[in-house]
Amino acid sequence: MSTLHYIFDPLCGWCYAVAPLLRAAREVPGLSIALHGGGMMTGANRRSITPQWRDYVLPHDRRIAQLTGQPFGEAYFEGLLRDTTAVMDSAPPTTAILAAEELAGRGLDMAHRLQHAHYAEGRRIADQAVLQALAAELGLEVASFTAAFERLAGEATEQHFRDSRHWLARVGGQGFPTLVLEQADGALTRIDVSPFLGQPDAFAAALRQQVPAADAAEMIPHCGLDGCTDA
Repeated sequence: MSTLHYIFDPLCGWCYAVAPLLRAAREVPGLSIALHGGGMMTGANRRSITPQWRDYVLPHDRRIAQLTGQPFGEAYFEGLLRDTTAVMDSAPPTTAILAAEELAGRGLDMAHRLQHAHYAEGRRIADQAVLQALAAELGLEVASFTAAFERLAGEATEQHFRDSRHWLARVGGQGFPTLVLEQADGALTRIDVSPFLGQPDAFAAALRQQVPAADAAEMIPHCGLDGCTDA
């Protein structure tokens, strides 16, 4: 079986942009998806919402919406992005993804639900109460999810971040998102997803044919540990 390695962060806008591609990829026979959360906003890189941050992310968000049709809600633009008491922290939502994956193999479902909650609904996805509510929406038993979350928080999540960053360095990725196709023989090919933004069916078709994208550096903007930049 081949594996699509997805190096991402739940608070990365361009990871939200490729979410439809991941949904399409999971329907490709013989392909599994491995999630590698990179911890973009953790530790010293955690961010409070400020007017400057809102001004910074808005052009990226508008470009994502234009290229992909991904929904952004007023609760995000005029709610969360104006809430200066909100803190963006990648660790709790990543832990929630790990817990959902461990409990029911629903890590990717949780990642997608978190992204929609953040960008469309303007919810604080670093808050445990929000994470528990989203887990319940996915049909996970809340007590079991909470127990898994508490066990995986802290060092286990930090180790996951270290492993993910090792993957990013191994494949020469420049930031998030980075997608890499691993063939059954172990060969790795980094995929340029920019031609497929807004075209999930074409992306799935390319994967079915096992035709890797061009080896050139990715052309879409990336979110790194210091924020998002145009490649």
